[in-house]
Amino acid sequence: MPARRKLSYNARMIAVLLARPENPENIGLAARAMKNTGFRDLRLAGVRRIRVKAFAAAVHAADILEAARLFPDLPSAAADLQIVFAATARPRSNFPALTLDEAIARIRSYPPSTRIGLLFGNERTGLTTEEMRSSSFRFTIPQAGRQPSYNLAAAVLLTLFPLFAAGGQLPAPASGEPPLARAAQDAVIGRILSILESRGFLHDTNRRHVTDVAFELFGRLAMTVKDRNLLLAIFHKGAGAGPAAGGSGAQAHSRKESKSRG
Repeated sequence: MPARRKLSYNARMIAVLLARPENPENIGLAARAMKNTGFRDLRLAGVRRIRVKAFAAAVHAADILEAARLFPDLPSAAADLQIVFAATARPRSNFPALTLDEAIARIRSYPPSTRIGLLFGNERTGLTTEEMRSSSFRFTIPQAGRQPSYNLAAAVLLTLFPLFAAGGQLPAPASGEPPLARAAQDAVIGRILSILESRGFLHDTNRRHVTDVAFELFGRLAMTVKDRNLLLAIFHKGAGAGPAAGGSGAQAHSRKESKSRG
């Protein structure tokens, strides 16, 4: 009989998010990995129903699949989470990544009340740029060679196991403000981008780059209510200060930056 380990963390603080998984066996094996390591919150984005093959692969983790929540898209699946860590197999220029060890250490540094998501992408394509914007941090899982990348279910297990196996005490409850839910953080970032566009800083030439950078930068902040109020006050004040506060100069800088990248 396998040895049982007492969990040293609140497993309910972690949700596993699978974005557009194609293979039902991978969904079942991911559920099995969660069962093995004590996690229960499985969320599937872009999946209409869980097929029989997933239950066959899950073995004794059918309860995880039965309780899994299905969402039409990733923003909906992550809306109530406060911090999201996304696994990526390849470097992204606008989304720097932590090592797995760094990600695990950061996850364990948050108080047990924090709602954290672990995000994994499609088996063939990984996470799209738009899906990466739903994450606060990115991380990579080390491997001996560049290809092939880890199987989806293997990546889930490799990420969950260090959290399960780690000893030590949980961090003390947070004394400061908790982060906003991801949906509220995204709304603030969207508002900031709208202000930048109204000032001419954000335009068709640099829209994708600036949007990625904004989500990466402010996503890392794990924004609180105070952060939100301060950021919106700063950007609204700048937007109402006239061209001298960043109009033509900001536009020129943005156009120069776009040309240097192109």
